[in-house]
Amino acid sequence: QVQVVESGGGLVRPGGSMRLTCTASGSRSGIYAMGWYRQAPGSQREFLAHITASDNTMYEDSVKGRFTISRQDDKDTVALQMDSLKPEDTAVYYCFANPRDTGVGSAWGQGIQVTVSA
Repeated sequence: QVQVVESGGGLVRPGGSMRLTCTASGSRSGIYAMGWYRQAPGSQREFLAHITASDNTMYEDSVKGRFTISRQDDKDTVALQMDSLKPEDTAVYYCFANPRDTGVGSAWGQGIQVTVSA
């Protein structure tokens, strides 16, 4: 099975920045897309961004211009650069990976806490 691991979360002040990373491993035929969702307490899971192997990106409007998703040298590793953070960005951030393996659905990380507070 595909393993997805997030890192880089923690506490940051409003207006600050934080970079999350995500690495997927264990796919037999590679990964064709990766991205991020988040879930705040009492809220539904919210799509944030995704990126394909060809570097096509898509962002949710609320984070467009503040968050940037990018592929790293390893195509199965992505970064989410978060700038101008606001308290409402506080949530558990989940990374997903879509394997190329036939019949295999999305794999998810366990989530990483991001807290924006003074």
